[in-house]
Amino acid sequence: MAHQSTPSSQKALMMELKSLQEQPVEGFRITLVEESDLYNWEVAIFGPPNTLYEGGYFKAHIKFPVDYPYSPPTFRFLTKMWHPNIYENGDVCISILHPPVDDPQSGELPSERWNPTQNVRTILLSVISLLNEPNTFSPANVDASVMFRKWRDSKGKDKEYAEIIRKQVMSTAAEAERDGVKVPTTLAEYCIQTRVPSQDRSSDLLYDDLYDDDMEEEDEEEDESEMESVGEAGGIGAVEDCGTSTRCYDNQDDSGNEDS
Repeated sequence: MAHQSTPSSQKALMMELKSLQEQPVEGFRITLVEESDLYNWEVAIFGPPNTLYEGGYFKAHIKFPVDYPYSPPTFRFLTKMWHPNIYENGDVCISILHPPVDDPQSGELPSERWNPTQNVRTILLSVISLLNEPNTFSPANVDASVMFRKWRDSKGKDKEYAEIIRKQVMSTAAEAERDGVKVPTTLAEYCIQTRVPSQDRSSDLLYDDLYDDDMEEEDEEEDESEMESVGEAGGIGAVEDCGTSTRCYDNQDDSGNEDS
């Protein structure tokens, strides 16, 4: 029976998952929605200290296409979010998640869009930057964008935007408690990299299977090469860091890359 090779996207995702669990990005926890499905990840995001989102516990799903990393994943918040660059259904509008096509009308440069050198780590860091530094030039939520500009331009005197965010943050406390998660509220706590304990060896076994697939493919290639050599000799026909950065979180404005 012919050997069924593992899709390259599964191998890439398994390697990224192991990397993120062993060297986490500060402020995030990554798990699989189902242990047997590498294409759907659940992300728990902790609101960065000294921002409106401090103390928040926000959940999201990352869904990967079968041709990842050549096409971008989607990033959707499950937690209700009021933000200029997040649609009502939770989808995040950010350049890095847009397909690498030349679309002059979008106002985005091709270099700002997805490319195969990007990965989950760069997406997570971009989302954190987006939370604190929204792009209001091409918003996904116009009302939130108008409200944010009023809050920003009044230097916090117009409190409507901030009050909505703080209410959303407070509403996440119950879910954090249900999940048994202690949400960091100080910079020191936020910068601690916590490895997600494995519930069982499913991920390790899956990784072992993928590794075995690689070994089998290499063996098959070697066997074919040997057969070709024998055939020729006999005159017959051949049968991917910021996640471990010490600065942890900075208030860097990446808003130029978060067009809708």
